[in-house]
Amino acid sequence: MAIEFEIDQEVADIARRTAVFVRDTVLPAEEECHGDVHAGPEPLRRGLQEAARAAGLFAPHVAPRWGGLGLDLRGQAVVFEAAGYALLGPLALNCAAPDEGNMHLLEAVATEEQKARFLAPLAAGETRSCFAMTEPVPGAGSDPRALATTAVRVPGGWLVNGRKWFISGADGAAFTICMARTGGEPGDPGGATMFLIDSGNPGMKVVRAIGTLDRALFAGHSELLFEDCEVTDDAVLGEVDQGFDYAQVRLGPARLTHCMRWLGVARRAQDIALDRAARRRAFGGPLAELGMVQQQLADSEIDIETGRALLWRACWELDRGMPGGRLTSIAKTFVSEAVGRVVDRSVQICGALGISEDAPLAALYREVRPFRVYDGPSETHRWAIARRAVRAARERGGVA
Repeated sequence: MAIEFEIDQEVADIARRTAVFVRDTVLPAEEECHGDVHAGPEPLRRGLQEAARAAGLFAPHVAPRWGGLGLDLRGQAVVFEAAGYALLGPLALNCAAPDEGNMHLLEAVATEEQKARFLAPLAAGETRSCFAMTEPVPGAGSDPRALATTAVRVPGGWLVNGRKWFISGADGAAFTICMARTGGEPGDPGGATMFLIDSGNPGMKVVRAIGTLDRALFAGHSELLFEDCEVTDDAVLGEVDQGFDYAQVRLGPARLTHCMRWLGVARRAQDIALDRAARRRAFGGPLAELGMVQQQLADSEIDIETGRALLWRACWELDRGMPGGRLTSIAKTFVSEAVGRVVDRSVQICGALGISEDAPLAALYREVRPFRVYDGPSETHRWAIARRAVRAARERGGVA
């Protein structure tokens, strides 16, 4: 089976222009705010996005119908990595989480009326959104089947009740895509439905902003309360009771786009370490001539290249319409851990500078650690990978 990794010339040009834009426009803005955008400064977001639009780089993942560049996943992999070199690069290109994943879901599932109402302004950067699935214990987390938020039919619509937390970008979002149980009990594999809920709905409240290790996700992470939140029938996204299936439409590619953006972070950290190792002299010569430093630099190159190869393979399969669960889990697990290793080695090579605010490594370090938890912790993905491997072996007749 031939696997095509060749980069289209048009995509390569977009990636090149993205790298220049990130260097000249985004990095200075990031340095000014120290990469901390949990307060959701709208003038910063809109200014960066206007600059990206003027540069012809806006919404690379969205279909041209909605004002984007229409790149497939392989094209996105190259451009998103270039954008991810700066923590605010994806925000500038309007391809940051959670909006990027929500755009993909709306394009795939929403009705034409829902696309006009929700997708069009989101793709244009006029609004932001959030995705409300995760709940406090004992609700849905790494096991989505524990979903406890309910939606009950009432005349003309539904009443949604429940509590969500760690909902990224909720503060100031124009709408949320809320997962609620419309059938079965917590622990059942089905019975979930997605609802499009406007932020002005009196039954939905942002309870609090949650203080977290990371600081670069726009508007941070919030806890939401749905209390007799009434929505009409046209708020249902897709079909009733099919929410878990739709979640895979969103979460599979979203795992990969996270990897794309974070590989950009890893590349930036490695570039800082390479520069430091070449310039800093100790023990009679440059750090780059010391064996232990060389090993760390080499291991980081290996992690970056291996992560990129895994990512591109997974993107290639999804672009061809092949099932992506196995490879997206493998890529997400490896890349999330590899990125952490790269940034950690870079901090170590830079020493005191690495943990200071005089260099961006400390900020990068705090951002990449949660990546091993987001979109399923590594342990959950390893469990799924192992189950698939055992099932495949049994089908081949190799395991009793």
